[in-house]
Amino acid sequence: MTSNIDIEFSEREQHILKLLVDHYIADGQPVGSRTLSRMPGIDISAASVRNVMGDLEQMGLLKSPHTSAGRIPTSKAWRVFVDTMLEVRQLEDRTVNEFRSALDPKMSEQNLVKTASNYLSGFTRMAGMVTVPKHEGKALQQVEFLPLSDRRILAILIMNDSEVQNRIIHVDREYKKDELEAYSRQLNAEYLGKSLQEVRDRLREDLQHSRDAMSKSMQFMIDIAGEVFSDDKQGDDNDMIVAGETNLMRHADLSNMETLKELFDAFNSKRDIYHLLEQCLSADGVQIFIGRESGYDALGECSLVTAPYETDGKVLGVLGVVGPKRMAYDQVIPVVDIASKLLSAALNSRS
Repeated sequence: MTSNIDIEFSEREQHILKLLVDHYIADGQPVGSRTLSRMPGIDISAASVRNVMGDLEQMGLLKSPHTSAGRIPTSKAWRVFVDTMLEVRQLEDRTVNEFRSALDPKMSEQNLVKTASNYLSGFTRMAGMVTVPKHEGKALQQVEFLPLSDRRILAILIMNDSEVQNRIIHVDREYKKDELEAYSRQLNAEYLGKSLQEVRDRLREDLQHSRDAMSKSMQFMIDIAGEVFSDDKQGDDNDMIVAGETNLMRHADLSNMETLKELFDAFNSKRDIYHLLEQCLSADGVQIFIGRESGYDALGECSLVTAPYETDGKVLGVLGVVGPKRMAYDQVIPVVDIASKLLSAALNSRS
């Protein structure tokens, strides 16, 4: 792999940087020159190692925590390490077979996604996440509206393979149950058997017509159904399954309360992370975002490893792991990669 960061290294500098990063991943503590000088393959004194570390710090690859004389990698160093020095491990057959067995094609898509997210979290001890498969090509079997409290409506979409999607819609007044049942009947009569893409296209056409010529019920259907079927409604609770957020509290790198607060706020809203994962839909294979490469401050102290999953050659969504920058990339990358392949295989078996 070739790093997208242009830095000229001597072999000695590369070797010492790799040893330091490996040691920091394993130990989690700042690494000093004396520690490095005692490692296999180092044939120079601690003073010489200290000089090399000083050069690496000048390159922006190392930094010193305020309470320690040791050094830790910067985001720039993590990127160089991942792109040029990392040796990815192969997962054990037992691990792969266990995950394959867990992703039973007989399960619903929703349960397959939940299982994949839980597996990613459990294996890595970090946060696992999977975006829910998109259903544009599937036919709509039924739409139901149910009244909730606080001027909300639950919209239930039943797809042609018995998949169910739920959307909570906020409205400007309370609606009675019989009103919503009547609207449901009208909407089902109009759009039954059409794909969600077709429904969206028809709704956009209807929205261009004069509202003055519409009945009250038709206005309701266009307004509410526009919310239900809109492809702009991304990042809500139904679009992404997240598991193991609390695992991140166990990592010392993320122990700062302000960092954790921003991170959990991002998980709670899910929008930033969902949009980031959506950007990976067109990517080929595993993608790695380190620190602020993601474009989101909440992930500034984290790394995100993602991979798309698909059926019949069409990308349906993205799965990934969020954790501290000090993660075992050699283990996380292959588990994300195999998770995407096994989830794809399970979904293909269902189609």
